[in-house]
Amino acid sequence: METVILAVVIAVVVIGALGGLVIGSRRKKPLPPAPPTTPDITAPPAEPHIGDEAEIPHDEERRTIEEVDLPGGSAAPVVVEEPEPVFEAPAIEIPEPTAGRLVRLRARLSRSQNALGKGLLTLLSREHLDEDTWEEIEDTLLTADVGVQPTQELVERLRERVKVLGTRTPDELRTLLREELLQLLVPEFDRTVKTDSNLDTPGIVMVVGVNGTGKTTTTGKLARVLVADGKNVVLGAADTFRAAAADQLQTWGERVGARTVRGPEGGDPASIAFDAVKEGIEEGADVVLIDTAGRLHTKTGLMDELGKVKRVVEKHAPLDEVLLVLDATTGQNGLVQARVFAEVVDITGIVLTKLDGTAKGGIVIAVQRELGVPVKLVGLGEGADDLAPFEPEAFVDALIGE
Repeated sequence: METVILAVVIAVVVIGALGGLVIGSRRKKPLPPAPPTTPDITAPPAEPHIGDEAEIPHDEERRTIEEVDLPGGSAAPVVVEEPEPVFEAPAIEIPEPTAGRLVRLRARLSRSQNALGKGLLTLLSREHLDEDTWEEIEDTLLTADVGVQPTQELVERLRERVKVLGTRTPDELRTLLREELLQLLVPEFDRTVKTDSNLDTPGIVMVVGVNGTGKTTTTGKLARVLVADGKNVVLGAADTFRAAAADQLQTWGERVGARTVRGPEGGDPASIAFDAVKEGIEEGADVVLIDTAGRLHTKTGLMDELGKVKRVVEKHAPLDEVLLVLDATTGQNGLVQARVFAEVVDITGIVLTKLDGTAKGGIVIAVQRELGVPVKLVGLGEGADDLAPFEPEAFVDALIGE
């Protein structure tokens, strides 16, 4: 019995010893060879494998916690400030004062206009004023676009006064001609551009005219005239049919600090005009200038739309001024345009552009007679401040010279 027990104990010891040898052999697998102490600089760098952890090189200096930018750390972070881009606002121009502007531009006007005055003075200075001479005087006036009826009236009055005067010195003739031309220009007309509303709303000015007359440019120049007079101006870019018209008007406005209300190209002009007046009221502006599209007077639909703009604007307040822009170089054709526009809207004033580019200054007389409204502004060049209030005396002085 003892022998059996001893054999079992020996067997257990032997099995345990064998198990330890197996486990020991599994645990003592050979380790991978250590990397070479001198790296092979020709070999590509080893790529990290999944599960590998980045190690900090041992030759780098360790940073203290004060040097590390940790949340809540006591050290302020080092921030490299980028220089902010500088956006320069467009410089606001100070327009020339309007007082006496036409007088300052008289020399430019006289260069193109004094052919009429000098021609009349030369004819009136003849020793014998026969019928042929009076016909020449009449032709001179008609050529200058004075118009048939005003020409006949002027010739009749000149004949009467020359007959009474008898002898005629150059100074007497100049005085006589000046007085008669002034009479034709109707000096008693009120030529003030109405920009003061009788209501608690801005003055509303609508600018109309045919394409090519310089209407948008005139609207921008008029903004300068009003700003020079101390007015706060809002511009309405209701000319949505001509490409870049709104951009052009906005550029004019930015030069003097006037805000421009605009809409999409091809949008409803009446809607934009309505919004411009609305914003002008909200901003407490003094004047709202509305630039309308250049309507061809042969297109009834477009002219009807101009009437719509006027009606929509008047839902806010009545129009204080409707200015018709005419090109002085078009002569009698400008009168045709004036008649059609007068049928659609109530024209209250006329702006004659390019007056320095024509010798037909008589259009001033003709268009006033045609519409029964005054020429209030004249354009005498392409400069920003070449739009001037019309002054009959300065104009006539330019016609007949000093």
